[in-house]
Amino acid sequence: MPDAGDFAAQVLAALDGGRQVERFSGRVDGFDNGFAYAVTAELRRLRTARGEKPIGRKIGFTNRNIWAEYAVFEPIWGDVYDTTFHEMAPGGVIRASHLPEPRIEPEIVLGIGRDLSAGMSLEEIEASVDWVAHGFEIVQSIFPGWRFAASDCIADGGLHGGLHIGPRHALQPGQRSGLAAKLAAVELELSCDGAVMDTGTGSNVLDGPVQALMHLAKVLDRDAHNPGLRAGEIITTGTLTRAFPVVAGQAWSTRVTGGLPLAGLTAEIS
Repeated sequence: MPDAGDFAAQVLAALDGGRQVERFSGRVDGFDNGFAYAVTAELRRLRTARGEKPIGRKIGFTNRNIWAEYAVFEPIWGDVYDTTFHEMAPGGVIRASHLPEPRIEPEIVLGIGRDLSAGMSLEEIEASVDWVAHGFEIVQSIFPGWRFAASDCIADGGLHGGLHIGPRHALQPGQRSGLAAKLAAVELELSCDGAVMDTGTGSNVLDGPVQALMHLAKVLDRDAHNPGLRAGEIITTGTLTRAFPVVAGQAWSTRVTGGLPLAGLTAEIS
């Protein structure tokens, strides 16, 4: 039987060194999603032991439009740490060059104000959201060419590299009603060096970011290795567009319309 701690150590060494390894699912029998989430727990243990603090989760592959591109046909999740999370001012710099094959994803980020459980209704999930922001997630792949199975993605920290968010839009009690529909209606345009690369909507993300949050609460309820969602966590809900490779010197920007009044972002890659 493979050892989850050994794989977690391999993942962390690859991320620390900016290098890549052969995908686990191609060389280990039984490397399925359930085992990969045991690796997630071990990876969190290793990172916590060296002083990093888990502060939230990233949900990946919520955008069904990109499933065929990566041959991954289900959502996954990984931890976000205080060392990978950044508040970003307009025109800020995103450090990404240290990561293996980094890509950029424009996302909707939610701050939750109470513990979430699988039995909660959509309205109860809406009521739990304290703030909304727009952010860039930088994702990475320790597996060459972005070729992997879902279980590999899970073991690789959910492909999380960094989360950079813009201003937080605090929600008053009356603004939480209908939040799922408002965020599903968000429209976003993603540009690089002034050229439009792709467009997307909030509804691309499992029908909406709040719905994605609800999905994660249900998934974690069945997870024997990892904790449920807790008050204070920051959740980034998945890319509204395709993910694009980034290199140093590029300037990426977004324009956001519809739904909530979320500001677009601009950032330079370093």
